[in-house]
Amino acid sequence: MSVPLSILDLVAIPEGRTARDAIAASMRSAELADRLGYRRLWFAEHHNTTNLAASATALLISQAASVTERIRVGSGGVMLPNHAPLMVAEQYGTLASMHGDRIDLGLGRAPGTDMLTAQALARSSAEPQAFARSIYDLQGWFGDAGKAHSSPIVSAVSAGTEVPIWVLGSTVSGASIAGQLGLPFAVASHFAPDQLDQAIQVYRQTFSTESPTARLDAPYVMAGINVMVADTDEQAAREFTVVEQMFLDIQRGLRRKMQPPVDPATLPSTGEQGNPMLRIKAVGAPATVKSRLEAFVERTGADELITVTYAYDAGVRDRSLQLLADLWF
Repeated sequence: MSVPLSILDLVAIPEGRTARDAIAASMRSAELADRLGYRRLWFAEHHNTTNLAASATALLISQAASVTERIRVGSGGVMLPNHAPLMVAEQYGTLASMHGDRIDLGLGRAPGTDMLTAQALARSSAEPQAFARSIYDLQGWFGDAGKAHSSPIVSAVSAGTEVPIWVLGSTVSGASIAGQLGLPFAVASHFAPDQLDQAIQVYRQTFSTESPTARLDAPYVMAGINVMVADTDEQAAREFTVVEQMFLDIQRGLRRKMQPPVDPATLPSTGEQGNPMLRIKAVGAPATVKSRLEAFVERTGADELITVTYAYDAGVRDRSLQLLADLWF
């Protein structure tokens, strides 16, 4: 049986479009994903970017939940040191109170931005112990009493919602935290693949059901992978140059919106291996993508895959989502 497929959306803004356009296109894609049978739809948190409109994740989640019926909607993730844990509990408790048991809370320790912007966000400690303590408090606010374990403060709006918490990471450090806390682990292999295998191994080795934060009986891994499905391998490779150009812009310090696709041969870091940060990918015609997804599941033993698909044209992205659903579900 195929593992479930989910979607990570960064709400990309194409050249010539606005953030409003990008959000509207994202919501149309959410409706499509809901109909097609994807397991969950997560929104990432990024700041000080020209080409991404995924900053206020709770607002995006609420809008997506309001236009869908079945799919789980959540954060992939909230960069917890950028936020007061009580505020996160109140926001995600409110989401669960509004939309029912379809809300996920994925948490990360990275800034999701540059350090100057992180300072503007009043960034707090990202140390593992502080991160774990915040998760413990969040679970208390989501519990029946709505009360943090280390504080008398009550959050009535989140009480009893039991919003599921995930730990996001790309390294053995993040994997170890997830394992020791006994929580599901989402590994960001779609842009940080270097420690993928080691991180999953460490997560499974360190997984414990004894932690007071544990919510699972066994490890659960969701791994990120870049996906672009088109009618032919050549068409998919051309469309994938949209994300390759984005990563080249990052390396060169350019601040541009998402650029149209180009001939792959014109890019310096494409070819068989492509950009090393993007080497975890399934790009091609349906048969090609299915084979590569199956190989990735075999390699990682992932319990679920979360796919990332950038496109200059929203119709191309939706077509990819449709083709992927047709070949996998």
